Amino acid sequence: MHTQIAAEQYDSWSTEQCAGIEVVDGMVVATPSPSIRHNRLARLLANGLELAAGPDWNADTGFDVRLQDVPLTNRRPDVVVYRADTIDVSPTRPEHVLLVVEVVSPGSETTDRIVKADQYAKAGIAFYWRVEQAATGIPLVYTYVLDPASSSYRDGEVFTGTVKAAVPFLVEIDLGTL
Repeated sequence: MHTQIAAEQYDSWSTEQCAGIEVVDGMVVATPSPSIRHNRLARLLANGLELAAGPDWNADTGFDVRLQDVPLTNRRPDVVVYRADTIDVSPTRPEHVLLVVEVVSPGSETTDRIVKADQYAKAGIAFYWRVEQAATGIPLVYTYVLDPASSSYRDGEVFTGTVKAAVPFLVEIDLGTL
C-alpha cells in the first residue's frame, strides 16, 4: 500500500534517502539518473546564470525546492536561481527562487512541459525555462514568465543554441558548442 509522507518525515531522511526522488502530493516519485549531456547542459546554464545574475543571486543544480508542505511537494529542478542570502535556509521555498530550469529527458516530457510548469507557476516562481534536447544536438530553450493574475506562465522567447535573454536579467549563454 502506498502512503503519503509528511514534510517532517521527509526532513528527517538522510541525503542518500532523498537522492533520486521527488515528492508530489506526499507520494515519493523516483527520478531516473540524468545523462551526461543533461548534466552538462544544467551545469553550463547554472554557470552562465550565476555569472550574469550578480551578487544578490546564486544559481545551482540538484537540490530540492519545497513547493508546498501539505500535501508535501518537493521538486528538484535541474537549475535553481535563488536569493544569495537564503543559501543556508532549508528547505528552499518558492519565495527564495527567481528562476527554475528543467532539462527535458526521455520520459520526462509531459512532466517538464506541463506538470512542473503548472506547479512552479502556482507556487509563484517568476520565471521558468525548459530546455529541449533537439535531435540536431543543439538545445532549444523555451522561456516563460509568470502571470500573477492567473498563476500561470505566458510564453517568453525561444532560443536555439545561444540564450540571449533580457529577463530576469541580461544573460548570454552559448549552448551550441555542447
